[in-house]
Amino acid sequence: MTNKPTPKMIKCPECRKLCAYEVSNPYRPFCSERCKTHDTAKWADESHKIPGETAYSDSDDGTQN
Repeated sequence: MTNKPTPKMIKCPECRKLCAYEVSNPYRPFCSERCKTHDTAKWADESHKIPGETAYSDSDDGTQN
């Protein structure tokens, strides 16, 4: 008899549903492709942001004065 370890259970960062954090879950730490895609979209439309000063502005052309 093989004792399979119990997978670590975490809350999906998007929907908060409990899901297994293990190699067999290709969307980890999310519970599903839908939650992973929804989270990525929030970063793309800047709903999610990392606090702090902006490193550059949209008008920056990369040259120094």
